[in-house]
Amino acid sequence: MNTRLVIGFCILTLLLAACAPAAATPIATSPREAPLYEVPEVERPVEPEPYRPQPTAVIGGNTFQDYGVNPEQRAQRDHLSTFALDVDTASYTVARRYIEDGSLPPIDAVRVEEFVNAFDQGYEPPSSSAFTIYADGAPDPFDYSEAYLLRFGIQGYRVDYWERKPLALTFVIDVSGSMDLENRLGLVKETLEVLVEGLDSRDSVAIVVYGSDARLVLEPTPADRPERILRSIRRLRTEGSTNVEAGLRLGYRTALQAYRPEAVNRVILCSDGVANTGETRANALLDMIDGYVSEGVDMTALGFGMGNFNDVLLEQLADRGNGFYAYVDTLEEAERLFINELTSSLQTIAYDAKVQVDFNQELVAEYRLLGYENRQLSDDEFRDDSVDAGEIGAGHTATAVYQVRLRPGAEGRIATVQLRWQDADTRQVQEINGNFNTWDLYPSFEESDAYFQKAVLVAAFAEVLRASPYTGASLGEIASLARQLARELPYDSEVQEFAELAGRAARLSANE
Repeated sequence: MNTRLVIGFCILTLLLAACAPAAATPIATSPREAPLYEVPEVERPVEPEPYRPQPTAVIGGNTFQDYGVNPEQRAQRDHLSTFALDVDTASYTVARRYIEDGSLPPIDAVRVEEFVNAFDQGYEPPSSSAFTIYADGAPDPFDYSEAYLLRFGIQGYRVDYWERKPLALTFVIDVSGSMDLENRLGLVKETLEVLVEGLDSRDSVAIVVYGSDARLVLEPTPADRPERILRSIRRLRTEGSTNVEAGLRLGYRTALQAYRPEAVNRVILCSDGVANTGETRANALLDMIDGYVSEGVDMTALGFGMGNFNDVLLEQLADRGNGFYAYVDTLEEAERLFINELTSSLQTIAYDAKVQVDFNQELVAEYRLLGYENRQLSDDEFRDDSVDAGEIGAGHTATAVYQVRLRPGAEGRIATVQLRWQDADTRQVQEINGNFNTWDLYPSFEESDAYFQKAVLVAAFAEVLRASPYTGASLGEIASLARQLARELPYDSEVQEFAELAGRAARLSANE
């Protein structure tokens, strides 16, 4: 793997006063010589007003939420950037579905961080600690006023398949009439079959279905009886309206009955997100699951279908349920989630993970976080451990991309990155940090690491689709650079797919 980050980090591991001391978590370092840059101050007489979240919008039968676009921040006015980590990937897969179907996605469907986190970042996992912080940066290839893009990444420790915890899974499956459209239930069944194939005698599966009402179709069953589980899955048929409230209530009750303290206890909701019977208000549904979450049952929300799909409800349920949200558009995506990444998809290693980046006001004139608009926290919430933040699975990565403008003659520390989380097993709160400096910057985008280039191009792609007023990129430019990167990495299937997708999007945009 190419050496890239490269934080000359001084690490500090902090625990709450009540917690036992722990060894410091190592930060990946690889000091590099790099030229320093004199970047002129950019005068901005009028700062664009930040976008404000808008009410949910139904677009083509699909429900999305406009969370706005982060504005540029002057470091002297606010030098701290604080947000909850996010490992969801649904937004990228939803956009891919739109583009492959022949149209650009609605801007409300695009969340930049979920695009970036859908791709492998190439980070090495820590060998003797929970997390490693990575960072690198280079000149912004789409900005001609000498801005830089920085990539800050968090890599969690990996757990081998045979070392993972047992899984006590309760599938809650939407079998309402809308799941008959586009063979949605058919893809759900294929997805669950893929998941069951990855289980073994340590695991158990229960199945709850809901249409107009909910019922248990498979009591908790050991996974070494796959024929019984698969038979229950294959017999599923669509029926009735959509009572998601009844499905979740029965699903969580079943999960609590099957609860094992030593296991991963998880409800896996498979739905198009529609709710039209029983309790349909999002806030009421979210409040309902809080009590179950406190009992130790987490959630995974899997979205299916398009044309009658509620992205907002599924994302919010996963966030409140201490889980993650993915959209399944193909069997290949199901295999990625539940064969290639089974443990990271299901076994949580950190709760309430959050990041605070402290920009050096003497060096940084302005900065802007790309994405994480609906994950923003106030600066004083970083060390408030009652605040709900993000969950991270074993081996998961979470990456944030910033655009920064440095002051003339900038030399030294650009920023300090701080990560705080609650260990999933001990419930102890831990914190690490490290510095990123001007000499850690690549001299040019073309000379930067291939993984950095991929992250930048994916983030720029999302920014353009999001109609961000701050991006200087075009879909054509992104597609051109993506094709170039694909030629350099002919065996990277992610890059090949992205280059093709960016090319399609550019052609769709040109034809509008």
